[in-house]
This record gives sequence, C-alpha cells and structure tokens, in this order.
Amino acid sequence: MTVADSDGVRRIVIVGGVAGGMSAATRLRRLDERAEIVVLERGEHVSFANCGLPYHLSGVIAERERLLLHTPQSLSARFGLDVRIRQEVRRIDRAARQVEVHDLQANRSYALAYDHLILSPGAAPLRPPIPGVEHALTLRNVSDLDRLKSAAVAGQRSVVIGGGFIGVEVAENLREAGHQVTLLEGSPQILPPLDPELAVLARQELEKHGVQVRCSAQVTQLTERSVTLHSGETLETDLVVLAVGVRPEDGLARDAGLEVAERGGIVVDESLLTSDPHISAVGDAALVRDSLGELAFVPLAWGANRQGRLVADRIMGRPVNFGGHPATAIVKVFDLTAASTGLNEKQVAARGLPYATVHTHPGSHAGYYPGAERVSLKLVFDPQSGRIYGAQAVGGAGTDKRIDVLATALHAGLHADDLSDLPLAYAPPYSSAKDPVNMLGYVAQNVMDGLTCTLQWHELEGSGRRIIDVRDPSEYARGRIPGAENIPLGDLRSRADELRGTPLVVHCQVGQRGHTATRLLSELGCDVLNLDGGYLTWQAGQASRDPSPQS
Repeated sequence: MTVADSDGVRRIVIVGGVAGGMSAATRLRRLDERAEIVVLERGEHVSFANCGLPYHLSGVIAERERLLLHTPQSLSARFGLDVRIRQEVRRIDRAARQVEVHDLQANRSYALAYDHLILSPGAAPLRPPIPGVEHALTLRNVSDLDRLKSAAVAGQRSVVIGGGFIGVEVAENLREAGHQVTLLEGSPQILPPLDPELAVLARQELEKHGVQVRCSAQVTQLTERSVTLHSGETLETDLVVLAVGVRPEDGLARDAGLEVAERGGIVVDESLLTSDPHISAVGDAALVRDSLGELAFVPLAWGANRQGRLVADRIMGRPVNFGGHPATAIVKVFDLTAASTGLNEKQVAARGLPYATVHTHPGSHAGYYPGAERVSLKLVFDPQSGRIYGAQAVGGAGTDKRIDVLATALHAGLHADDLSDLPLAYAPPYSSAKDPVNMLGYVAQNVMDGLTCTLQWHELEGSGRRIIDVRDPSEYARGRIPGAENIPLGDLRSRADELRGTPLVVHCQVGQRGHTATRLLSELGCDVLNLDGGYLTWQAGQASRDPSPQS
C-alpha cells in the first residue's frame, strides 16, 4: 500500500538538499499545498551557497552566516516542508517503496515510505590512492569550510592539489588571505574545460599575483606538513587542500539496482526519471545529455537548480524535457575571468568531428573610451555547416556577458556565421559597434566562405611556410616569432613580387591585419595563409607548452 492509498495525500521523499533537492522541494510545494514533502539531508546544513564557500577563506564573504540560505525551521515556516538533517538514507526498498534511514543524531534507524523518491545526493570529492591522502582537506560543504578556515588561520603556507575551477578558487582565496600558495596540477594545464592557449592566460594571472603554479606535477606522498612530488622534491606546507575533481554519489542507486553508468552517474531520461518509474534523480549524481546529445557528467549549479524544478513539474503532471544542454562554467582568477561553454577543441577532436577554430582578442569596449580590457575568445565550429560546438573566453570586464551570449547561441542552435547578425547593445562604455561576439561571427564566416585560409598556432612549426610579420617595426621589435620577416602591411603591395612563388603564412598581433594581408596577397597571386589569432595566440600557445612556473 502506498502512502497516497492510505490517506489520499502523496508523500514525496527527497534524498539530499542544497541546489537540486531544495529546488525540487520548494517547487513541489508551490504546485501542491497538500503533498507531504520530506527532505532527508545527511549533513548539518540543508541549504547553503556551496559555490560561495571559497570566498569565505579570504574574507571576501566575511560572515559565514551569509552562506547559510535556509534552515529546517525557516523551510518549515515558509513552505511547510519536513526537513530532517543528519539523516542518512542507507537503502532503497523499491518493491515496498520505502527507504531505510539512519538518524545520525539519535543513532537509530527507521523506514520511511514514499509515493515518489527524488535522489539528489550530489557528488563527493575524489581522493586518489596517494599515501597520506587522509591529511588533505577538501571543500564540499560548510563543515569542510570550517575545518579549512581553521587550518588556514593557523598557518601561512598552502598547497592546493588540482587546478580545476575549485582548486583555482581556493588557491586565489588562500593567497588573498596572505598565504604562500602552490597550486599543483597533474596534467599539462590548469582549467581542463579550456584549451591550453586560453588556460595559460589564467595560469599567468595566478602567477602574477604570487601563486606558484606547477603543471605536470604528480603527487606521490602526503604528510601533515609536506607534499612529495614524483621528481622527489618535497614541499613544506601548513595546509594541503585536495581539489582533483568529484564523483557522482551513486552508491545508493547502484545498490538499489537502478541503472548506473559504468564510469559512474545515475542514468535518467529526458524527464529525469531513473529506470524505476517511482524514482527520479537530479543534480551532480545524475548524468545528463550534452549539446551533442551524449551522456555527460556535468556537476554545475545551473543544471541542478533547473533539474530540481523540472522534476517537481513532472511529478505534478506537467510535461518537461531536460534535453541536451551545453556545460557553461565561469571562474574568477584575480583580475581575470575565465569561462567556457559547450565542447573544447580537445573534446571535439577526440570525437572525430570535422571542426575549425578561430581566435580573437578584442577590447571589452570601444578602444577610444578609457578602461577597455582585452577579452581573448575562441570559437570551435563545423566549417561546413557552421554548427557551434563550443566557445571559450578569458579576459577582463565583459568576459562573462560574451560567454553568456555564446552559450545562448549554442543552446538555440545558431550557427557560427549567425553570430555576426546578433543585434547586441552598443555604447562606447560597454562594447564596440561590432561586439566581440559579432566579430567572432565575421571571422568564422570568412573561414566558412573560404575567403581566408588559416593556420593554427600549433601548426606553424614544420609547416614549411615563409613567415611574414605584417605588424609595425616597433611591434616586431617587442617580440617576434623565430624566423619571421617583418614586412609592414602598408608595404605589401610594393613587395608582392618578391613574395610570389613561395608558400606564405602572414600574421599580425591578433589576426585582423593578417586577414587583410591574406586577402591582398591572395588577390596578387600568392599562396598565403593567415596565422589565426596572430602573435598573441601563438605566444600563449608556446607558453602553454612549458610546465615550469612562468612568473
């Protein structure tokens, strides 16, 4: 007998709070005042701003209480929810439609029946099998924050293991708190959603502010006060933070016989229903479809909040469809912003898809208006159809709004050349008449139309082409590509005869003058390619190949 059979009121049990669970719970209440909604949270806090946790370490968010959004009491008063903290769900009895709950405070167990069960257990920090890993702290919840904050106050040296978004945020905020910080990343670059020539800009910003970044650094042992690397070097420290990623908390679902992916994550359909018609899953524990429709693990706050609302709608009989969505993420890196949406070049290449890339480095607003900051952009797309696979942005003011426009375009199914048609707001303090997103569209359209043939920064070496730098002599003197000859753009027409008959690649600082030079020389009968993104992209690409600190 289900709960609804006995008293006519449905009971929806939610395992886990925070973004996904609490979004579902509050939406359910708004749609059904009579439903019995029970939230079972293993931790001490059911509703907190987990994305804001790193910023309490530095004091940017000075008051810990500002991170605590709701309590069981406030949720009961406002929404009539039965929120129980320190309650661990240990087993799902699908046949009886009930969960076995252990009250961690009272040290007792009890069974709780449900009409529908929502799993929102989140994701757990990865702990690789490194000797001494128990000495490292992680940052997932408020209790973790309290331990980390206490340890940070007591020390002055920190080692952060893992250069993903959380690792970078923790490293920045410990540095802002006055710590000597070393950030260790096992792969050749930090911030995996970005391609290396973009990620290195964030790395340089960290190093500019005193964070020592070491890529391709494998940790072999930890103690309470030291970190040993594969090279044999030992780093002395007062604090070790482990931020090497997370894994879906899918053990409860797996033990219950629900469909779980081989590499982890609860499999759900477009309505977020699991393989059991009475059980849904949302948030970091659930696998979703990416922008290409393939299963993906996307542990981001937007998805968890959106899924919570949609699953409540479906339970209440409303039609929903959580289809493919691009993963869009952003991180503050001191005075820079780094962001991405959709797939990067590495991911597209690994899938064997046809693709092209374009790089631009525009100002955040009109150059004649004071305070413009560089925004480096990369677009990955199909050069035949124009389908956008993904985009990346690293820069100053306005970086966030550009990635948001690109994420919207990607989700809406716009093509690369459609970006030039977007009627984006313009005034000199905010943008240029041709917004940086519009310019991406123009450059992509030139590639699609065959007006410009490009060479990427990593293709230059070994290309066998004569390199012509069309910048002004003063720019050439400040930094040049080895082997490049300086022929300023204004001199090309008069010197075209000496350039014919030899395969050429031309470049400027960011690609725009290079495009003009390419068109000119092509019209004059030369075999010429434009170095995409110019000297700045090539320079960043070269820097990305060096794992040693660059400060």
